[in-house]
Amino acid sequence: MINKSIFKSYDIRGIYPTDLNEKVAYKIGRSFVEYTEAKRIVVGRDMRLSSPALFESLSKSIIDQGADVYNMGEVPTECLYFAIGYYGYEAGIMITASHNPKEYNGFKMIKKENSGFSMIRGKDMIDIIEKGKISEVESRGKIKDIDVWQHYLNHIFSLIDVKKIKPFRVVVDAGNGMAGKVIPQLENKLPIKIIPLNFKLDGSFPAHPSNPLLEGVTDQISQKIKEEKADFGFIFDGDADRIFLLDEKGNFKKGDITTLLLAKYLLKKNPGKGIAYNLICSKAVPEFIKKWGGNPVRTLVGFVNVRKAMVENNGIMGGEVSGHYCFKDNFYGDSGFLAFLILLQIISESGKKVSELVSELSLYAKAAEINFEVKDKKKVLEKIKEKYSDGKQDYLDGITVEYKDWWFNVRPSNTEPLLRLAIEADSQELLEEKKKELTELISKFS
Repeated sequence: MINKSIFKSYDIRGIYPTDLNEKVAYKIGRSFVEYTEAKRIVVGRDMRLSSPALFESLSKSIIDQGADVYNMGEVPTECLYFAIGYYGYEAGIMITASHNPKEYNGFKMIKKENSGFSMIRGKDMIDIIEKGKISEVESRGKIKDIDVWQHYLNHIFSLIDVKKIKPFRVVVDAGNGMAGKVIPQLENKLPIKIIPLNFKLDGSFPAHPSNPLLEGVTDQISQKIKEEKADFGFIFDGDADRIFLLDEKGNFKKGDITTLLLAKYLLKKNPGKGIAYNLICSKAVPEFIKKWGGNPVRTLVGFVNVRKAMVENNGIMGGEVSGHYCFKDNFYGDSGFLAFLILLQIISESGKKVSELVSELSLYAKAAEINFEVKDKKKVLEKIKEKYSDGKQDYLDGITVEYKDWWFNVRPSNTEPLLRLAIEADSQELLEEKKKELTELISKFS
């Protein structure tokens, strides 16, 4: 029996080897071929300790089902999107659990669609796996090793102007993840000096957890920026599809503000285009996008949803608080390294310190998202709906309530048994007052 809980809203993810193991990977691989009808499937993996074993089982199942596996080896997740968009493989799987703890692993799955690709959600695979009806095939496929690095690097560098980048000193924390393999290859083509932290690939994550949003994870890079008197810094998650900026003082910058830096730059080159953002971003995001002549497109939380909205609304990019940034020019895929390069150019051309750039965009007081373990999520949401009935409410993702001088969103997590609270106000004092009020209300049901 397969634990259905590993089939998430966006991908497949679970603890190895209890929930996701070689036997489960084998079933998923055959079902994936049945679902996509693909004959050429590209597969990549991150540096997690269980990734090689899952790759072996997954690949065997794919070739047993008559499709060929094109093995990229250890790559960041964005190489999967690149391989489908650039080479035209019919479908692909990335073996990764992204920012989850070391005991997790998973599969991100896509298939070619028109000139780009579409995401395959984990829950899309359940029916095929449960029915167990897999077509018989006449012959097995083959495994072929491929090297995407040169074309991939050429692609992301084609989207910036290296000559405009200044010789900054930049601290980069790879978190023992895939950025440790990629950043040295970027540095060779850039005028900057990288001060590396945790570049050794290690799926046990010895330096700190893989999620940059967890408390204490950015302490090391923050201290290093100050010690080295660096110009700024970046920290990546495990599979390097998420990136966060830190200023010259070592202060962490939220993904929604970084989204604005990228949006302003891209709207200058692409006037009037759509910028997708999820609904827990600061209200400064749609305000500035409108001011700059763009079309703000509000979405549910989750990269899959942001990307979908960008594709459907003539978008040039999309961004999330969680540090995902996707780009039309990158086959509508997210890319931590393209964001890295564009930000280098933005900061260079501004002539300002990062703290100055960010302060111009930080109009409101916004709290970090707060997580609550609650027994009855539905009951809590009903209580909130009732208590704040005098505010403007919408239910795009959980419940969002807006007032003149503050707003909040409470939504169930798609990946964990949690309710998440996002809150923003016109002043820090009002923020603290409302945060306390909502925390006490939700905690009653914990």
